[in-house]
Amino acid sequence: MADNQQDEKLEYNVESQGESGASATFPMQCSALRKNGHVVIKGRPCKIVDMSTSKTGKHGHAKVHLVAIDIFTGKKLEELCPSTHNMDVPNVSRTEYQFSYIEDGFLNLIKPDGSEKSDVRVPEGDVGDRIREYEEAGTDILVTIISAMGEEAAISVKEAPKA
Repeated sequence: MADNQQDEKLEYNVESQGESGASATFPMQCSALRKNGHVVIKGRPCKIVDMSTSKTGKHGHAKVHLVAIDIFTGKKLEELCPSTHNMDVPNVSRTEYQFSYIEDGFLNLIKPDGSEKSDVRVPEGDVGDRIREYEEAGTDILVTIISAMGEEAAISVKEAPKA
């Protein structure tokens, strides 16, 4: 019977969000989350700034109250979750790039492999002002880019070490 059947060819179509094929988030139990860690609240990647656990009545479950700041917008978000439930934790990465120049409100950066990266906006506020000052002075600088859940933002700048 096996001789008469043709081997069926199965096609798999796997789509990935990130460059490495890794997921944007992973689940973690609420009780395992820690202050200064990361969590997804209302679909936004956040850094936990405060958390407290409260025990409810005789048969209730402990609840975790999380206060977190959106890592891209700086907005404060809160969540109340049973300690045994899972919450998504974003995969957050920080990468330093050599700064080249600013064009049309975007940073032109040089990746470690020598290729260009020009899809990160110049940040508002102090970090953006410092990047512009360094550019005007012609100083070599490194810009730290944080990325999570398909978003990227420049979060810090420092002078490049002298070669």
